[in-house]
Amino acid sequence: MSVAGSYECLTKTPMGDQTSTFTVTPGDDGTSFTGSNVGSLGSLEVIDGKIDGNTLTWKMNMTVPMPLELNCTATIDGDALTGTVNAGMFGDMPMTGTRKE
Repeated sequence: MSVAGSYECLTKTPMGDQTSTFTVTPGDDGTSFTGSNVGSLGSLEVIDGKIDGNTLTWKMNMTVPMPLELNCTATIDGDALTGTVNAGMFGDMPMTGTRKE
């Protein structure tokens, strides 16, 4: 099954639970992807998205509430997404989601 789609996600952060829509658009090569993660704090674009089987890795540059590079990894199992968002000094934050389309 393809990893492509939009996922309704929940990330457990130091600022409380954050909900977002994470969109994955695989590239023609099948090993890269573009997309975004849109939530109440704005939209973060996927940087350097990579696909390895059903595992995704990517970065995002957060600006609100403070500038921070987020390093992310997630595994897609059917319509379920399970992963972590590493926020540097704030550590790993669990991220879960369900494909909506």
